[in-house]
Amino acid sequence: MLTELVVRNLGVIEEASVLLESGATALTGETGAGKTLVTEAISLLKGGRAEPSLVRPGADEAVVEGRFVDSEGVEYVVRRVLPATGRSRAYLNGGLSTASVLEEMIGPLIEIHGQHGQQTMLKSAMRRSALDRYGKHDLAPLALATESLRQALMDLEALGGDEISRNREMELLHYQLDEINGAAIVDAGEDDRLAAKEIALGDAGAHGEAAEAAIELLSVDGAAGSAVAEALAAVLDREPFAPIADRLYGIQAEMTDIVEELRTTTSSIDDDPASLHELQARREVLTGLRRKYGVDLASVLEFGAQAQARLDEIRNHAELATEVAERIERLEGEKAFASAELLAARQATAPKLAKKVQAELRRLALPKAQFEIHVEGEAGRDIEFVVSMNPGSPVLSVAKVASGGELSRIMLALQLVVGGDTESVIYDEVDAGVGGEAALAIGQALAGVGASHQVLVVTHLPQVAACADHQINIVKTVKGKSTATELHDLDFDGRIVELARMLSGSPDSDNARAHAAELLQSQASS
Repeated sequence: MLTELVVRNLGVIEEASVLLESGATALTGETGAGKTLVTEAISLLKGGRAEPSLVRPGADEAVVEGRFVDSEGVEYVVRRVLPATGRSRAYLNGGLSTASVLEEMIGPLIEIHGQHGQQTMLKSAMRRSALDRYGKHDLAPLALATESLRQALMDLEALGGDEISRNREMELLHYQLDEINGAAIVDAGEDDRLAAKEIALGDAGAHGEAAEAAIELLSVDGAAGSAVAEALAAVLDREPFAPIADRLYGIQAEMTDIVEELRTTTSSIDDDPASLHELQARREVLTGLRRKYGVDLASVLEFGAQAQARLDEIRNHAELATEVAERIERLEGEKAFASAELLAARQATAPKLAKKVQAELRRLALPKAQFEIHVEGEAGRDIEFVVSMNPGSPVLSVAKVASGGELSRIMLALQLVVGGDTESVIYDEVDAGVGGEAALAIGQALAGVGASHQVLVVTHLPQVAACADHQINIVKTVKGKSTATELHDLDFDGRIVELARMLSGSPDSDNARAHAAELLQSQASS
């Protein structure tokens, strides 16, 4: 629902703000005071068209702000800015937005019926929703059949379209599989092992030379070996150096072991250029596969498995296509059956709903209106509300023959019968051309809707205003050479004064005030 509205420099409204409550609220005021501008402001908040002509003369821009709360308690703060020249701007919850986003997010929270907005009535989805809600139609079977059929058609397309396309895909798959299978990849770790071996083979010559140099130095006849032998001879048989002599013996033994280990390791290193070349060629093959089919050999192997599965699928295309085609045929039958069932249900419900709506229209001062609902198309998707406002006139679409006030009353009648998902509803001109008991009936009907919805009604009739739970007076004042409009939330005494003005044109008349008090109290007790 709409909980707060702020308007600046919109038409004759210089600056006005009001807090709104649940239930029915009447917007009243003298002709030309700017009642319709309130509706226009709310229309802007839900993404309505922004006209520069709405900007107050002399102002640079008009600003409309509103606070909405949805059924789950989520709050939306909306702001529209209309420059006198240039494009309008939209904001949602403090961030930049667009009119289309406001229409999507705020539009479902509030409906406007009257001269400023019958677009809800004109939307076929709204008409279907109203009919289905009244008839309690089960839409699930058709929705399920439609979705299942869509998926089956996608499955058929995934199998491959025409034979030429399938043959081209098979050629590509054969080529890819020949390349992958021809490489005879051992496993996902083959390339890593070959990389390590390549490093070893590439350094085989350098390894051998290094080992020979070390052997030459450490052998008995080598420089290091001779040096150790000479040191041992110098201290041998000298008692103080016995421990050192033992250590030198150990060094000689260790050097001998190292020399033997160097010779063994050197003999195991394969200094084979041919093997190295062969290994490098193998790695080039594997690198080419990784470049085409995956970041590593595991990905290449996975690609090959998927390619093989797809090839098998195409080879079995005829069989698979037959299975899918049979499924499609079955689902088309299910969809046709569900569609026929829903069409029959909608066609059966249409006259019942039309009869109920017509009864409400008679109560709402449209006694000669002939209201019908036409249902056509697949599953009854094409639903038209048609009406004849006078005897002998043909029934035509409500948008073509009904005035703003009549459209508002048709929507009110529909809401009384069906209810609605939208929490807030604005009725503008709903009481146009009526008075007396009919006006009271309209007011009571609006109050009935207000029991479960937030209702804002722009009215010039005291009978309608008296039925509302709350009343906002829209007052035009003259300040010097300019005119400004203010919004006043009326208390009980204030409502009596305003109702007296609406009844007699004289808010100070004692008789009018007495009548206003009686009218207000009678509706409060009803």
